[in-house]
Amino acid sequence: MELRTWTVLLGLTLLPTLSVAAGKCERLVVTGSPDAPPYLWRDPQDPTRLIGANADVLQQVAKELGLKIDLLYGGKRSQALDEVRSGRMDLLADAPLSVSELEALDYIHPALIQAQYQVWTRKDSELAYNVADDLQGHKGAVSQRARLTAGFEAFATGQLTLERTPTLTQAFQKLLLSEVDYVLAGRYSGAALAQTLGMSNDLIARELPVDQPGLYLAISHNSACNDPWLRGQLAKKMTELSSSDLTEAALQRNIERWKLQLQQPVGTPTK
Repeated sequence: MELRTWTVLLGLTLLPTLSVAAGKCERLVVTGSPDAPPYLWRDPQDPTRLIGANADVLQQVAKELGLKIDLLYGGKRSQALDEVRSGRMDLLADAPLSVSELEALDYIHPALIQAQYQVWTRKDSELAYNVADDLQGHKGAVSQRARLTAGFEAFATGQLTLERTPTLTQAFQKLLLSEVDYVLAGRYSGAALAQTLGMSNDLIARELPVDQPGLYLAISHNSACNDPWLRGQLAKKMTELSSSDLTEAALQRNIERWKLQLQQPVGTPTK
């Protein structure tokens, strides 16, 4: 009888500890790319913070899990990655899958967002495109900010003539001037930029995506918040998102948000 009583008392004593262990992290410091609209970019009203579709979706997920998140500017992409690797920040909100980063990061599957890169041409172009091999022998351009899959990058390096431009705007300008035959650009970012620049009547995006990189949540191995409970809950939420319209709604909302920003006078630098 005494042994049973002691066991019950011990169990009651441990309950608060187990509860805290299951949800010990109440606040996540998150960062990501500062130059990837409509997914993530710096808030022109508060450049210390990041906004975008990924930010909106992650805020909703955090709310459902009872967590608070601060989505902060951590520098350029390479600097943001270093901040998370070190554990100074907990999580990346738009990490492309990279085998080399598995020693520093835990990727949450499935991806938060599946990006689509399309082949953009002039409307009068005779380029016949159905598969990536069709681009061989033609001159193309892509923004240095584009994040393509490792497989496609290897293919492009070995098989394509692809010029890297500082921005997508410059790539589209080259296309209009017939300096290149095609541009690789995101489905959403390309459409928003073409409309904002007044190029929608001159350019067209081919329907079949040429590459579809996933953008993942990735938690640092050095984060105090990295535990099985959090990883499991985030994976569950990512799975639920794949069958809901929350992500698509966030993308459409942030496309309009970004287009409005592009139409405003330049104030705060975005990099």
